[in-house]
Amino acid sequence: MQNFSNQQTKQQQIIEMFDSISERYDIANRVLSMGIDISWRKKGCQISLKEVQKTDVDIVDVACGTGDMIIHWREVATKLGVNIASICGIDPSAGMLEVARKKLQDTHFIQAEAIKIPLESESVDIISIAYGLRNVVDRDNAFKEFYRILRKGGILVILEFTKNENNGFLEQIAGFYTRKILPKIGGLISKNMAAYQYLPNSIEEFLTLSLLEQELRQNKLEPIYSKSYSANISTLCISKK
Repeated sequence: MQNFSNQQTKQQQIIEMFDSISERYDIANRVLSMGIDISWRKKGCQISLKEVQKTDVDIVDVACGTGDMIIHWREVATKLGVNIASICGIDPSAGMLEVARKKLQDTHFIQAEAIKIPLESESVDIISIAYGLRNVVDRDNAFKEFYRILRKGGILVILEFTKNENNGFLEQIAGFYTRKILPKIGGLISKNMAAYQYLPNSIEEFLTLSLLEQELRQNKLEPIYSKSYSANISTLCISKK
């Protein structure tokens, strides 16, 4: 019971932190990722829409933040000739959803956590979670929820900053950037230094790509594509139910 209580407290603190930076979150993300997140998001959409092999798809973007991933889903689907029958953004942060609703007034958003998604079982073809999995304290139950709402053959797209598995020159540079440079730039843009100190700390506390794949398999979600663009910058992991 104590662990559950601690998880709830930590999760609430993370949600409140994102509430506090919601207005400046988009611009901070662009600067901090050096634009890499945009190409990685598009790649995740392209691979997943081709893999699901359907002309009409239902998509849920978990930890949707201000709605960036939903924009990419629509753009890529249009280029591939795939019809998005429905798309829904889910996030526990009221501040983030307020920004998202202003950007995407024709989109349905739900305030909810990844461990308790208010959707029917086997009702979704694709789930995406872009740079939000690190912020889910109870990851195991989140994966169980993803499995529950995915249809058979459904796709889970994870974009994330993963913990470094190597210690080469490029990895050392990336590590220096996330530990020393990123918090200062993000803090100046967002006016919240503590929030962007959280980012490098959360990467160090997160999984390596191989451990992430292991957790997915334990929850009956089989990785079919995994690639990192420089450790600590961005990882794309796509799994299938």
